[in-house]
Amino acid sequence: MHRIGYLLPTGFQVMALATQSVFELANLVAGERFYELACYSASGGAVTAALGTTLQTRSYTARSNADTWMVVGVINPLAAQCAPELLHALIKCSSRARRTVGLCTGAFVLAEAGLLAGRRATTHWAYTDALQQRYPDVQVEADRIFIADDPIWTSGGMTAELDLALALVEKDLGNDVARSVAHRLVMHQRRAGGQSQHSEVLKLAPRSERIARALDHARRHLAEPLGVEALAAAANLSPRQFSRVFTAETGQSPAKAVERLRLEAARLLIEKGRHPLEVVARETGFRDRRHLREAFLRGFGQTPQSLRRAARVGP
Repeated sequence: MHRIGYLLPTGFQVMALATQSVFELANLVAGERFYELACYSASGGAVTAALGTTLQTRSYTARSNADTWMVVGVINPLAAQCAPELLHALIKCSSRARRTVGLCTGAFVLAEAGLLAGRRATTHWAYTDALQQRYPDVQVEADRIFIADDPIWTSGGMTAELDLALALVEKDLGNDVARSVAHRLVMHQRRAGGQSQHSEVLKLAPRSERIARALDHARRHLAEPLGVEALAAAANLSPRQFSRVFTAETGQSPAKAVERLRLEAARLLIEKGRHPLEVVARETGFRDRRHLREAFLRGFGQTPQSLRRAARVGP
């Protein structure tokens, strides 16, 4: 039995509780009650979320025990204060736990307790600069879904918490269970920790269903030729009409948008795998390794080799 304790502050983010569904379904897929969950707060009893709902909790003390502690964040961590007694308890409990996790802005609580000193960490993109400025001894990596610097884990904001929870399940129960849980959650994809918090599809923000459908077609067929004719066919528009509508809705040409999608996919492959760059280029639709390098310099200001070296050094 793996015990998971959620530490909830007053005004906690309700989204963090969605991660409990990951562990609930992991038990179902595994066919046993592997995870046991409990919620804690500084004084126990009813705790009010930012939304106004309340949740009953156990009292969190230095004697509380769990294998994994999930420290939940608040909407505005810069206005929140942690009682010294709570930080003391967190330090004691974390020292006995297998893992301690800062969900979203929960990273600020971990940093205040000194648990992130000298470690790599992330948080919601809107507060990464504030985290770095307030705690200069933390190696903040702003554009990451989650970071596992064992035994301390931190996640980006909101749905990134689900990706972190799935990574915990994968570490505990294996890839097959984690993949099955993601499928039951109807998650479009399981994002690796090194992936950007910002989706290129979301950045393009198409207004119409037709353009969104064309972008989805492009994302699923990056290794294939993706000229205007192919994208227009996916959107059921003529090539001329498609180019005009696409540029009006996204602010850029179809060719530029496809390159951004390919760069996003290539970066993920490089960060999470050991595929030769020739394979990465082929799988993401670049002509060859040289073409991939040129696109990386335009898009990221660094070469694929530099990104791979940084990804290997980080863990």
